[in-house]
Amino acid sequence: MAPATSSATASCSSRLWCSMAPCATPMSTKPTTGSGVVASTAASSPSFIRSGNAGFSASATGPSVDRLNNAHAPRIVRRGAQRHVSAGKKTLPYPEESVRPLQALRVVVVDGAQAGETVEIEDEGLHIGSAEGNDLRLSEDPTVSRFHVELTRREDGILVQDNGSTNGTFLGQARIERAVVPPGTELRVGRTAIRVEDGTRVSVEIALEEELGALKGTNPSMRKLFARVRKAAASDVPCLLVGESGTGKELFARAVHEHSKRADGPFVVVDCASLTPTLVASELFGHEKGAFTGADRRHQGAFERADGGTIFLDEIGELPEQLQPNLLGVLERRRFRRLGGRDEIEVDVRVVSATNRDLRAEVNAGTFRLDLYYRLAVVRFAVPSLRERPEDIPILIEHFLREAGETAPMGEVVPPAVMAGLQRHHWPGNVRELRNYVEATVAMGETPELEAGLSQGGDPGVAAGGPSIPVNAVLDLPYKEARANVLQQFEAHYLPHILERADGNVSQASRDCAMDRSHLWDMLRKHKLR
Repeated sequence: MAPATSSATASCSSRLWCSMAPCATPMSTKPTTGSGVVASTAASSPSFIRSGNAGFSASATGPSVDRLNNAHAPRIVRRGAQRHVSAGKKTLPYPEESVRPLQALRVVVVDGAQAGETVEIEDEGLHIGSAEGNDLRLSEDPTVSRFHVELTRREDGILVQDNGSTNGTFLGQARIERAVVPPGTELRVGRTAIRVEDGTRVSVEIALEEELGALKGTNPSMRKLFARVRKAAASDVPCLLVGESGTGKELFARAVHEHSKRADGPFVVVDCASLTPTLVASELFGHEKGAFTGADRRHQGAFERADGGTIFLDEIGELPEQLQPNLLGVLERRRFRRLGGRDEIEVDVRVVSATNRDLRAEVNAGTFRLDLYYRLAVVRFAVPSLRERPEDIPILIEHFLREAGETAPMGEVVPPAVMAGLQRHHWPGNVRELRNYVEATVAMGETPELEAGLSQGGDPGVAAGGPSIPVNAVLDLPYKEARANVLQQFEAHYLPHILERADGNVSQASRDCAMDRSHLWDMLRKHKLR
């Protein structure tokens, strides 16, 4: 299968790039079906253009981002949530979609080499870093990491998430990894100071339907995601699903497949986290008889089995570094060789991948290839956690009750007071944990008790999954003894929580809590968790 062209890539998303400064090269605009205005020139070198679907689009003909932006002049880059045609008229929403008012997010560079630059985003997160593909590319500041920080609009403010940058993101003198700040806040990224502000009021498309395949949700973020998945499914571009464990990333991948022209073809799942490096290569690309010890017959790999359909690479962040060039080669050439084979095999496959890791932080750390990230994240979907959509819990519970064969009214099985507690629960295991809770309710005939301290709302953090430690009980103890007592109780609750969130993967848990892996192992043994 020939690689997707730039116009095909563009067709999955809306995008509008404009600059206050003249471009170094004259541009023309080319309309694409249901998409937006795409800048292009006669230049032949590849470039990556940030798309309206929060992904990266490979452009074989466009000028580089630097040439488009003219970094020495103030500029505004707007990524639209609505679709445009070349004449500038909005197209009508898809029949199954509606529109919802939304406050855009604006970032202004107030100090640094690129002072005066402005970027405004009307949907999804705003990404800042030195690499191509960021919404605000701070390429003239050598202290900025390739994918430095992400900003996301929320009801309670603007969520700032550092992507494991080398030099950090600072609020005043405090280095922050994750924080919610109000509009008007100034942050420092490397040597560059930025201000986050409210942007213009815009309208964003959301699905009218409250389900997509096996997925259900009334939350606006979910319904907006449903609408975007339907659009992306119409093309063949690679998609990357990012979200915590248990959020339903595989169901979203299946929805992409089922709403695409490949729906009648195979849907092949590969869990990269469950295979050793040798087995990953064999599972992806297959092997010939005698390729290695134990290879007593020819084996068709997942790419070969998925020909004409979709391959879903789950936990792509676990892909061994030595295999990343091989996967990149398949994505670029649509050809590969089985292990031990001589002949190249050509395949026609759409690639959807998923991860609960921050691949941009992995890129910064040098453990994940930047070019592979670009290829996988042509369209990037951020799947919300269950705690971010508590209004969906009642409909999910009712769905799971019916699946489990429960016929009694939901109010009798889960009383309103219990439901209110469930909506405040932290749900570190997300929808998977909720399903287990419902199944236990049906099996035992009563609602199980939630773990103490986990019914409080708010963002996940050090204390979010911890107990309500009785501080008064240790106030009369000597400082060291009191501190050790409180720390012991905290660790006893915190460690199981991070293990559950990482599905028992100690390496993942150590990354999630920014702790040395060997130290985490020692703590787990201390508490008899390993």
